[in-house]
Amino acid sequence: MNRGSGILMHIASLPGNYGIGTFGKEAYEFADFLKKAGQKYWQILPLGQTSYGDSPYQSFSAFAGNPYFIDFDILAEEGLLSKKDYEEIFWGDNKEKIDYSLIFTEKMKVLRKAYENGKEKNVDELKAFKQEQSFWLDDYALYMAIKGTFELKSWKEWDDDIKRREPEAVKRYKDQLSDEIEYWCFLQYHFFKQWNKLKKYVNDQGIEIIGDIPIYVAEDSADCWANPDAFLFDKKTLDTIRVAGCPPDAFSDDGQLWGNPIYDWEYLEDTNYEWWVSRVRESLKLYDVLRIDHFRGFESYWSIPAGDDTAKNGKWVKGPANKLFDTIKKELGEINVIAEDLGFMTDEVREFRKCTGFPGMKVLQFGFGSSDSPDLPHNYEESNCIVYTGTHDNETVRGWLENPVNREAAKYAKKYCSLTKKEGYNWGFIRTVWSSIGKTSIALMQDFLNLNNEARMNTPSTLGGNWQWRMKDDVLTDRLANRIYHLTKTYGRCK
Repeated sequence: MNRGSGILMHIASLPGNYGIGTFGKEAYEFADFLKKAGQKYWQILPLGQTSYGDSPYQSFSAFAGNPYFIDFDILAEEGLLSKKDYEEIFWGDNKEKIDYSLIFTEKMKVLRKAYENGKEKNVDELKAFKQEQSFWLDDYALYMAIKGTFELKSWKEWDDDIKRREPEAVKRYKDQLSDEIEYWCFLQYHFFKQWNKLKKYVNDQGIEIIGDIPIYVAEDSADCWANPDAFLFDKKTLDTIRVAGCPPDAFSDDGQLWGNPIYDWEYLEDTNYEWWVSRVRESLKLYDVLRIDHFRGFESYWSIPAGDDTAKNGKWVKGPANKLFDTIKKELGEINVIAEDLGFMTDEVREFRKCTGFPGMKVLQFGFGSSDSPDLPHNYEESNCIVYTGTHDNETVRGWLENPVNREAAKYAKKYCSLTKKEGYNWGFIRTVWSSIGKTSIALMQDFLNLNNEARMNTPSTLGGNWQWRMKDDVLTDRLANRIYHLTKTYGRCK
């Protein structure tokens, strides 16, 4: 990655008329805005199919895309829908908030109509797609089809024969659910068709897409059901043995209990890390640069007994570290990866990240506890880092500055960044990031718009109210683009 800058803006947060952002015209308009603003990067959150809780970091598959992002108007242009199929549907009272319950019911009804109208069209293209993606698509489509027959319950609650993927049971469900399996394949075909077209357009503007994958997968996923040996499950009962999280710290006496199953790294090593090689390979087809969440977990991870109510009883366990990434590079060559190296760091984790050559992250909001913070620009030891105003888990800049809890830190920030009301506190914060030696600087779209915490994307360790923010449809003005462009040009980050 060369010196540049970009904007973090998730697909779901794009404006539009149908409840959630999509791969439609608003996405193309955002790419045009990035070009006008002189940006080199568009960073998004994971594109995987979201499950309970609506988090893009909990998905039914590490490979499948989220059908919510399929654009209705594009389907209508292809003759798969008519406008009356979706234009009169109620998508919620607030266009700046996603109502996921409505999306879950109403959007999927419309996509079902598109399938019924289109399952006899593009047969050869769909067949080729299914063959090309069969190594994950077969299991995913079967998983989703079976899930529907069990009232959307996790595979852990299915009948024992199909839970264990006994061959006769697999064959029986494939026969019984053949049309439903085709439906899920159809959705993935159109997801990738629309995404690949959008990505080509973005790339043609000279902009690269920074994508994001979580280190762990959801227990309720096709990945765990199809590959139970790759995770710490009891081999007889398939019960989960250990789960992921973070240890207690100054922010939480109980730590964070994520609940994701932990990998059986010995098994993965014995298989030459084939699953992870495939995951990175396919992710780098979706994105130009890959941000891997919780990167430190590859060096050491917090392992918690399954069934515990908190993360207190976890322990640090060594991960595969360089063995994994040496294998990935051997198979795929040099790869463009951003290592999310936030949180509790050790010398071993820092050395591991440096050995990979991947840039780490700096978050300006984290820097104002003391003058020796590694997140403050004057303490950066190298330019091989990606510098953020904040991440999707942070408050917005305005929200952070206005929060009474941050009063002393905000006071220091105003002095350090020379923040003034005339310039705009948010712009001074962004200027500090753009002027740093960091190779790449990124700010949330919310920060460019100077939005408060009502626009916050996620508050970690909370349920409800997250991942809902959507941008207004009239804010991407030429004036805003020009201001971003001139700031970007001033600090040598223009494309």
